[in-house]
Amino acid sequence: MKSAISRTAGQLLSATADLLARHPKRISAIVAALLLSGTGFTFAVANLAPDASQLPVRSLTEVLKSPDLASQVSALEAQAQTLNLYRSDVTRSTDTAETLLKRLGVLDPQAARFLRTDALAQKNLLGRVGRSLTAEANGNNSLLKLQARWSADEAGFFKRLSIEKTASGFASKLETLPLTASTRMASGTITSTLFAATDAARIPDSVSSQLAEVFAAEIDFHRALRKDDRFSVVYETLEGDGEPMQAGRLLSAEFVNDGKTYQAMWFQEPSHSAASATSGFAGHDQVKGGYYTLAGESLKRAFLAAPLAFSRITSGFKMRFHPILQVWKAHLGVDYAAPVGTAVRSVGDGVVEFAGVQSGYGNVIKVKHSSQISTVYAHLNRINVRVGQAVPQGLVIGQVGTTGWSTGPHLHFEYRLNGAYVDPQTIARRNDTVPLTAALRPVFDKAAAQARTALAAAGQMQFSSVE
Repeated sequence: MKSAISRTAGQLLSATADLLARHPKRISAIVAALLLSGTGFTFAVANLAPDASQLPVRSLTEVLKSPDLASQVSALEAQAQTLNLYRSDVTRSTDTAETLLKRLGVLDPQAARFLRTDALAQKNLLGRVGRSLTAEANGNNSLLKLQARWSADEAGFFKRLSIEKTASGFASKLETLPLTASTRMASGTITSTLFAATDAARIPDSVSSQLAEVFAAEIDFHRALRKDDRFSVVYETLEGDGEPMQAGRLLSAEFVNDGKTYQAMWFQEPSHSAASATSGFAGHDQVKGGYYTLAGESLKRAFLAAPLAFSRITSGFKMRFHPILQVWKAHLGVDYAAPVGTAVRSVGDGVVEFAGVQSGYGNVIKVKHSSQISTVYAHLNRINVRVGQAVPQGLVIGQVGTTGWSTGPHLHFEYRLNGAYVDPQTIARRNDTVPLTAALRPVFDKAAAQARTALAAAGQMQFSSVE
């Protein structure tokens, strides 16, 4: 029987194959027609199903138990009591124990009483301005822990006052701890002034000042800024317990002024890297380093372009009608208008040759930079250096005033070459840079590549603007 079925199946397959070989096109058309009429077949089959309106209907009724809302509310309240609440703020000069805690969302008479009587809290917390606060409270708004942080007098450290609830009441502790450095990025667009744009970008003032100083020889930030000039910065921030405490050094920067791009990065010899990393501060004279273009050209000049970071020239190196003597007289220096107290910097490395009072100069400082070159800073309100003191470039040696023959607050600045008066602006324009040594080039190129990557990332951040 099985052999007969096998023979029949074989004959059927042979006949089918012969038919396909002789009429391939016709067989394909028939198959296609069958596939296209599949919807029709489906419809025909579907119509054989029973009418839904004729199907039997059955109703089911079930009694649902209402939830116990009271127990749920109690459970939520119990859970809330176990949750700790955190809040941050800064101290104010008008703070009392009660107002400080209330601002932190704490309602705790016992904690307020402790703040009023504890010696550490009285000395380091109440009435102090700008100290970072963090508070931890329980669900009843009772204080569990309060911490205040601020920069220490010692560079590289911060202080932390902790007030914590214990089994026997509150206890306070004051610690001095090391700051840690991290990197931040920002960018901005100029619409009015540099500082207005950096404020809008939330860049610290100290970083803004460094930005201006780095590019001071290339960009006149008083007269050359254009609307839509833009900048990007990568800078160091110093933190205590993860909280920003102060800004550190500007690490790299880009400034596009009137379509021209300027770039700079901080670079120092590898042997000094450890010292810089622990200091974390810009302006440390013991760290041998400086700012360079990303191509390796030093931005440090033998002399700064001006002794004031921001000012305007009110009287140049020329003949003028003297406002006090009322005669035409050669003005042998440059006058910079600035408010009383403005910082005056030494334009170059040197030794203080004179610091005191001299006739029409009033309070005056004379710095000798070499056997041939010296500079003079007159009409000062304050003198910060003494005779014989070595001063590095950029050190604040005094403050702008209006002493001597002066009709208003300003700095009179002179540049002398072999005793002869020379126009300071001429000297600043032909100021030579300090070259990068060939031995440091491989290390520098690697650092420059990293700076380019960081600046590209900073540039992608949303620009801030000031209307």
